[in-house]
Amino acid sequence: MKKLLSLSLVIVMILLLTACGKSKGTAANDTLTKESTAEATTTESGDAGADASVGEKSVITVTFRDDGRGENGSLWKWLQTAYDSFDKKDSCELNIAPITTSEGDYFAKVALSLQSEETAPDLVAEDTFQLATDVEAGYLTALDDYLANYPDWTDGSYYDSLKEGVTAADNKVYGVPYNTDTRGLWYNKEIFKQAGLPEVWEPKNWDDILSVCQTIKEKVPDVVPFWCNSSVATGEATSMQTYQMLLYGTDERLQDEASGKWIISSQGILDSLTFLDNIYKNNFGPPLSKVLNGQASNTSAREYLPQGKLAVSLDGSWIAGNYLETGASPWPEYGSVLGFAPMPTQKGGGTGTITLAGGWAWSIPSKSDNKDITMEFIKHLMNPDQYVDAIVAMGSIGTRTDIVDNEKYSSMPFIQTATEFLKDASFRPKDSKYSAVSTHIQTMVESVVSGTSPADAMATYAVDVTRTVGEDNVISK
Repeated sequence: MKKLLSLSLVIVMILLLTACGKSKGTAANDTLTKESTAEATTTESGDAGADASVGEKSVITVTFRDDGRGENGSLWKWLQTAYDSFDKKDSCELNIAPITTSEGDYFAKVALSLQSEETAPDLVAEDTFQLATDVEAGYLTALDDYLANYPDWTDGSYYDSLKEGVTAADNKVYGVPYNTDTRGLWYNKEIFKQAGLPEVWEPKNWDDILSVCQTIKEKVPDVVPFWCNSSVATGEATSMQTYQMLLYGTDERLQDEASGKWIISSQGILDSLTFLDNIYKNNFGPPLSKVLNGQASNTSAREYLPQGKLAVSLDGSWIAGNYLETGASPWPEYGSVLGFAPMPTQKGGGTGTITLAGGWAWSIPSKSDNKDITMEFIKHLMNPDQYVDAIVAMGSIGTRTDIVDNEKYSSMPFIQTATEFLKDASFRPKDSKYSAVSTHIQTMVESVVSGTSPADAMATYAVDVTRTVGEDNVISK
């Protein structure tokens, strides 16, 4: 039976009389409701799933996180522009239905929508760290059969290393990656100059960062020396680009390499939390009212950095997309004012730097009823003619090897530097429990910046993680 979006009783009756399909959805943040129709003309498309009934016009409903820009957002524009040139446009409609929420709440809301045929979209933006969890829950469709007939997937047009991020424990592929990223230290060269610091900055260890923060606090007192995501409200940004950037810099990981058990107590955890404790106890960070807000990432990238109110920001390579003419915070001079330094390890030595890489992928929910045409739309979205402008607008590192020499892409300030960081990149655990552990990381970090001692915060984290994964799956070092 064909499911459709219910608009009103009158429309439902009309559609029932005319062999209906899906209707256009409601406003972007409304709940999408699908209902069954009495028509029995639906045809199945094997394991790949079902599309619209013969003669019907399908609707591809797309869900992603809207960061507050609505139709001006880069993803929204990409989807709409690609649909306008889609060669199957006459047989389908596009329903852009993002979720407007904080980064920390997006994953929970997506998971809720994926549970039901009534609410599941046809295409969803998946953060690759969440993919293992959603696959284990049965929420996503394996794309291997589709990808076997997608030449770009097999001819080297995508980075093989990024394919691993969308491959689950069953060795099946559940998404087509559309961006990746690295993390480092963005810094304002003009503020550094005012403070008598070098405009080309390459900190060797954590002490170098703290020393710079102290100098800026003394020499340019009206500027926030350092910003990093540090709250539950900023969700995975707190876990990945703050805590794990620190923890991995101590040469530890979230899980013990030999046993695969989650590390719940260690010197590395304590040192990472102590660094954050030093930032906030010494007033090197922004006010807590800014830190504990779900819009903290946007505030630092779109306001404090371009307005010259922030000296150093530990953040991702993508934030440069904000400063383009079409971005959320246009800043023509950003390429000359900002620097992007690699994050040093705790004590330096060895490679001396650390970065984590992540990224997002287009996935098809298992409860989608338009899988075939949705996959065709993904291929069109990822066609270089559509893709290059989108990835430039996002300010992200591309996942296609064949755009490297594209002038629009290669001329982006910092793109070469950000891509260079990838060679030493680490990744989050491919473990279905990671998502739950990540929420405990966020709570631990927020408690430290709010005044809890690192030792007490680590003790609570140990209890929380043990309760989540079980006593047999944890270890102390």
